Amino acid sequence: MVNQDSFGSLLGKFEGGLRGVKPESQLYYDRSTSVSTSSSGESSSPGALASATSPTFPPWTSADSPPERPPTALQRDESPEEGLVSPKIEDEQQDVDMIAVPQLPMENKPQEVLIKRKRGRPPKYPNGPPKPLPKTSRARTKTGCLTCRKRKKKCDEAKPGCENCHKNSVVCEGYADKTVWQPGKKRRGSNDLRFSLINLPTTVERPLPILVDGVESHIDRIFLQHFTDRVAKILSLWEDDNNPFHEILLPLALQDRPLMHSLLALSGSHLLNTGFQPGYEQARLDHIIKGMQYLRESLEKKGGRAEITDSATAIVMLLDSICSGKTDGEYRSHLEGARLMMNSDLQPTGEDDPRVPLMRFVHEFFWYHDVLNSITRLDRPVLPPMQVPEYIMQPDNAALLGVLDGLFSHVSEITNLRSMIRHRKREGIRPAVNFEILNKAVAIDEGIRSWEPKQPERTPRFVAAQLYRQCTWIYLCRTVQTGQCGKIEVAVQQGLMYLNHIPEQSGTQSILLMPLFLLGCAAFAPHQRPEISERFEALQKWSGLGNINPAHEVVQEVWKYMDAGDDEKSWDWEQIFNDMEYDFLVT
Repeated sequence: MVNQDSFGSLLGKFEGGLRGVKPESQLYYDRSTSVSTSSSGESSSPGALASATSPTFPPWTSADSPPERPPTALQRDESPEEGLVSPKIEDEQQDVDMIAVPQLPMENKPQEVLIKRKRGRPPKYPNGPPKPLPKTSRARTKTGCLTCRKRKKKCDEAKPGCENCHKNSVVCEGYADKTVWQPGKKRRGSNDLRFSLINLPTTVERPLPILVDGVESHIDRIFLQHFTDRVAKILSLWEDDNNPFHEILLPLALQDRPLMHSLLALSGSHLLNTGFQPGYEQARLDHIIKGMQYLRESLEKKGGRAEITDSATAIVMLLDSICSGKTDGEYRSHLEGARLMMNSDLQPTGEDDPRVPLMRFVHEFFWYHDVLNSITRLDRPVLPPMQVPEYIMQPDNAALLGVLDGLFSHVSEITNLRSMIRHRKREGIRPAVNFEILNKAVAIDEGIRSWEPKQPERTPRFVAAQLYRQCTWIYLCRTVQTGQCGKIEVAVQQGLMYLNHIPEQSGTQSILLMPLFLLGCAAFAPHQRPEISERFEALQKWSGLGNINPAHEVVQEVWKYMDAGDDEKSWDWEQIFNDMEYDFLVT
């Protein structure tokens, strides 16, 4: 029999030494308590368990070594006969209730699954090749001009006209009307009022009023844009803000329908010279008809009394006949109409009269074309002295040359001398140049020599003024001398020198046709003619006016008579105009 009290005391000491052990050691303690203490299967007494709660050994930590266990009977040198108790050896067949055994706390860590790597070099992309990023679609813009969209070119979308079209000498058709997207449903206030488009009044379907009278279609807008960008610059010396077509005529045309239709017709004529476009010819004719109709109605309402705006409209119609290249004398009706309207009472009320800039423009353009028309017209009347009102004599503000600076007064005097000489030749009076005509020619020569340009020096306009002075003297010399002479050849060469000093892209090109024509009619030397022909072609390319090529044809006809030795025919270029059935302005 095993002494139960002795085993309980020993077990209590062993339990006390295990206090403070880590949870892993506690498992061991719990299992020992489940073992039976006697062979009879009786549990330990409460006294024995209570005595086990008192510590026998001090607690230890992980840093200290664990306490030694009390030696058993087998470990001691004492024999069993000395009264020591030997521990019970459990039966191997005895089962332990594992449910009662507490489980160790486990950390909640994901377990890594080891995958056996295949032999060989690992793939570069374990999960497959990288997929390309989705391509972002870029919608094509539809805000370019109509011309660039048709030509499939990149448009810079400049306003009012595309610079890309302007650089490529292509007519810009403008931009399409913008359409604004609107949502399908909109809440109207807190009551969420709903309405249907069917219930809208029919008045909203009426077209909007015209913003500018005369500019009513897409072609009209093209005409207006071409006038401001191109036409206005080839009809005046000024290319900047001082251009009278920009500063005077265009603002006035916004309030005057006849003038607006005349400007649009002029622009359409110039566009037709650069290339035919569908609808342009009909639109130009419509503007001409409407311009003349509104002008007639305006004069009837005023009782035949014209205003300065009516004279400006006649001047623009005159320019249209020049630009269109008509050689049948269409310009005459416009020129005479402007003359009649200018003779009306159009005197300003004072220097501060707002009509003074427009009056200066009308007088200058009328006298410029009227005087130069007499150089090529066979049936011209004797010109009265050019009378320009003093209040508009401001050469610094001149849009042309010769009128406001007084040079054209000498041109008119030479034309009258030419008419007198032609009359004496037709009547067979000899000599054709008598002493009276000669004295007048000498006086004119002195006036030309004393004339000085009013333009700023070292500018293209100053050089152009010198060219006008040179050609006026050539006109006088060709009038009083029928045949070739050395003085004329030298004068023509000097005129070509002035011509070469004028930039080919400057605004002074707009007034070079008449000087070039006079140089050609005096070019007896064959080596001077190719340069003159090149200048005709360059001027046609720059301006696109319709009267340049016919003027060149007349000059070439004069050269034929020069080469044939027919001095009388080459002198009378007005008769050559008549023989070729040409009647147009060389301006």
